[in-house]
Amino acid sequence: MSFSSLGLSEQLVRATTDQGYETPSPIQLQAIPAVLSGKDVMAAAQTGTGKTAGFTLPILQRLAENPRNGKGPRVLILTPTRELAAQVHDSVNLYSKYVPTKAAVVFGGVKINPQMMKLRKGVDVLVATPGRLMDLYQQNAVRFNEVEILVLDEADRMLDMGFIRDIKKILALLPAKRQNLLFSATFSGEIRSLAQGLLNNPVQIDVAVRNTTAENVEQSVYKVDQSQKTALLSKLVRDNSWEQVLVFTRTKHGANRLTQKLEKDGITAAAIHGNKSQGARTRALAEFKQGQVRVLVATDIAARGLDIKQLPQVVNFELPNVPEDYVHRIGRTGRAGESGHALSLVSADEGKMLAGIEKLIKKQLPRKEVEGFEPKNNLPLKPKAKADPSKARGRNGGNAGGNGRPGAKPGGRSNGRSQSGNDQRGRSGQRQSQSA
Repeated sequence: MSFSSLGLSEQLVRATTDQGYETPSPIQLQAIPAVLSGKDVMAAAQTGTGKTAGFTLPILQRLAENPRNGKGPRVLILTPTRELAAQVHDSVNLYSKYVPTKAAVVFGGVKINPQMMKLRKGVDVLVATPGRLMDLYQQNAVRFNEVEILVLDEADRMLDMGFIRDIKKILALLPAKRQNLLFSATFSGEIRSLAQGLLNNPVQIDVAVRNTTAENVEQSVYKVDQSQKTALLSKLVRDNSWEQVLVFTRTKHGANRLTQKLEKDGITAAAIHGNKSQGARTRALAEFKQGQVRVLVATDIAARGLDIKQLPQVVNFELPNVPEDYVHRIGRTGRAGESGHALSLVSADEGKMLAGIEKLIKKQLPRKEVEGFEPKNNLPLKPKAKADPSKARGRNGGNAGGNGRPGAKPGGRSNGRSQSGNDQRGRSGQRQSQSA
């Protein structure tokens, strides 16, 4: 099956060939014809499977088939993070190489005036983060009366980051008659609830089991005490001659500290998180892609927005608070069918988080140790089994103890997880700084 057999024009097929793609991925095989048909679509696919092209290519075809002279935008694509917005905008530009399309991207963390001037010139496709888009609307820089197609990309992440109020405001401003596309790596109950009120008899596409990791990514757990993690990471980078490794931490302060320690240890490193300016984030990512920086240390703000071709190595310096974020972190490697390696440095105090991740992905990750870094506090091999209630009863038939309530679910969601920057708002609808 080729891209031309899916109904795409010669110009769009040529653009995919220029990018080295000749055979559509499973998500593209199903999504492209569905979007071309004009129907609403609800699609789930693992990260790295090409879902961006799955909606970008047919959207560009629909615009080319029905040209208009309005100032637009005709297509609105909403994403949760600046990095993902920039990535989608790049894809639109790459695939529209041979078709006349004006595209723009807007997000917070940078000056708003240049974005306003760009929009005034007219735009067909607008890629945006919800917070900055609402800022632009309130300043009369953008109107939505010409929107024909709405795309929510990584919609579950947008809800998780507290964008629901902005999204609902934006939906209320759009024309009632439009095509709606919901693309994501996973679909939570919240997302399915949103979809019921948004989508009209959608084509449902699910090319991967939700909350599973790619088979071509080798995963492992290295048991180590918290105090020894930095030294072990340095050793692994050197001993394995890693030239490009993406490392995840839970907090922005932790990312800064780790970056400084690696630099002192002679390993080039840069940090990327919500407190960094957009210029600093863009520069760090560019240097990492070009091989000038060996280690890129990131918080979960980067878990879904980074697209680095043939990234060989991802390291979880700390496990994420939310098990689903583990799937998206390690999805940065092993993209587009390439093999990848993801390892996690796990201390004993992260046992519950690890149990939550293994429960989610339905597999036990192999445990390893490095000589000289054996932990003093060992990590349990398996989560503790629930006690048998029949064995916990006293002689009089009463419950033994009285503290039999289970604790919080392993890896349960943290209430404080929001991102900083003008494009990111907390659950209360007010902007908050990133706590993770």
